[in-house]
Amino acid sequence: MTSVKELFSLEGQTALVTGGTRGIGQSMALALAEAGADILLVQRDTSNTTTKTQIESLGRKATIYVADLSSNVSVSSLVPSITKDGHKIHILLNCGGIQKRHPAHQFPDDDWSTVLQVNLTSVFTLCRDVGAYMLSTDPSLPGGRRGSIINVASLLSFQGGFTVPAYSASKGGVAQLTKALSNEWASKGIAVNAIAPGYIATDMNTALINDEKRAESILSRIPAGRWGAPDDFKGAVVFLASRASAYVSGEILTVDGGWMGR
Repeated sequence: MTSVKELFSLEGQTALVTGGTRGIGQSMALALAEAGADILLVQRDTSNTTTKTQIESLGRKATIYVADLSSNVSVSSLVPSITKDGHKIHILLNCGGIQKRHPAHQFPDDDWSTVLQVNLTSVFTLCRDVGAYMLSTDPSLPGGRRGSIINVASLLSFQGGFTVPAYSASKGGVAQLTKALSNEWASKGIAVNAIAPGYIATDMNTALINDEKRAESILSRIPAGRWGAPDDFKGAVVFLASRASAYVSGEILTVDGGWMGR
């Protein structure tokens, strides 16, 4: 019988992570490393080595690959470069994302296109390319698995929000993409799931936090009585990356302090 510790172990695995330089993405990258995985960090440049250094301090390997998520040509070159260098990919964590706020009737075309590219199209491209790579490998992970893909959705995968039509559309797309890929790949040993963060105290939500009236209304609706923190995602990501969730696929796991239960 497999022990609980073994179920959650990521020893010998490698995770490809976007958005890992700060906030939720950084906490999740570190959590994967703490569970035993080596990490391939996708960053805009190599100037920020904070996450890399912290991963290495845990005794794990960390490698930075430079790519621009706003350029699909750049994103498409990632997996070929990684595999050419001899790395294996057992886990894909798509956490990179951006936010643009404008009233819907004034939302610029350029901002719409950029948000959809970074938040949805780049996610699809990496899922497709990593999925194709995983399908080409033997199911050598414990439980006859080939790998785990974890996308980052949002409460706005379910709700519309205000002044963020592009972000809402992109995150609704991420949720449906997750389900569509799960339908094709779950039987082949590739679990595809998503994590939907609630209201988290990160840089992306600075505008909301600084809007005293809006921030108060948000907090009053969160049953947990507080905004979330990046470390609230460490357990969820290790669960979805590991054998512990072997029979979980196509799921959108909300980590929201109970918001969606209201």
